[in-house]
Amino acid sequence: MHATPEVKRILGYYEGEASALLANLGRILMHGALGGTGRVLILPVDQGFEHGPGRSFAPNPDGYDPHYHYRLALDADLSAFAAPIGLLQAGIDTFAGRVPLILKLNSGMSWSTVKDQAVTATVSDALRLGCAAVGFTMYPGADAQYGMMEELREIIREARAAGLPTVVWSYPRGGALAKEDETALDVTAYAAHLAALVGAHVIKVKPPTAHLAQKEAAAVYAEQGIAADTLSERVRHVMQAAFDGRRIVVFSGGSAKGQDAVLAEVGEVARGGGHGSIIGRNSFQRRKPDAIALLSSIIDIYRNAG
Repeated sequence: MHATPEVKRILGYYEGEASALLANLGRILMHGALGGTGRVLILPVDQGFEHGPGRSFAPNPDGYDPHYHYRLALDADLSAFAAPIGLLQAGIDTFAGRVPLILKLNSGMSWSTVKDQAVTATVSDALRLGCAAVGFTMYPGADAQYGMMEELREIIREARAAGLPTVVWSYPRGGALAKEDETALDVTAYAAHLAALVGAHVIKVKPPTAHLAQKEAAAVYAEQGIAADTLSERVRHVMQAAFDGRRIVVFSGGSAKGQDAVLAEVGEVARGGGHGSIIGRNSFQRRKPDAIALLSSIIDIYRNAG
């Protein structure tokens, strides 16, 4: 596989991994408009499972069609497309080999009272579909957190043996965490670090706020003068927590918001050294021309970030 010096540098951080896994990680890093830059922009379409089809696709009814999302990823020249098995399989024959795929192996429903997710696909499914990676959500802080981590351990082991990297959605929630704590700076950094520790190759977290949830952490942050006034400073700290930037970390686009707000947030992520964004509702809920324009602007931000 041809790789730029920047991509070779990033792949060099993944010591002890087989060449097949590094090749698949390189497929994502070298694909699309950001290919070779060390930055990525990924389309995730797993919201239909968590939020339901109406909340997810009614704002842009084209999104009910699985092929629409493949075309959006292709037309926007994105790095990869991530989705549950049913959605990926519904377009695999038409679009096979045209964009790197990430099979999301577990999903949760919004009306569940248990902070947990069901495993709905396997590493074997990912191989059958020709995916470049598998994805998995864990909920640090939830009552089910240790069971999820043990499920993830086995998935990473199996995926690694098959030459597939693992993308971990590390979303703190449940247990003693209040809603505002889920995106607190100390909690988000902790979530990124946990994902790195369990073996994630790519880590997805939410953009952190300046709030500090744990009083013990708040004391350390104050004593050490950890900068947190701007999102770029907070992103930089999250990158430190991910093995000092030696793991790829991408930041979610979050809830639907205006274009200016999305681009401002992405600019801060780029300035903070984040590896990229994984933008779902803020892309596929827009009409396609508007989505393409937004994604193109995001690509420009990351290209110009250096």
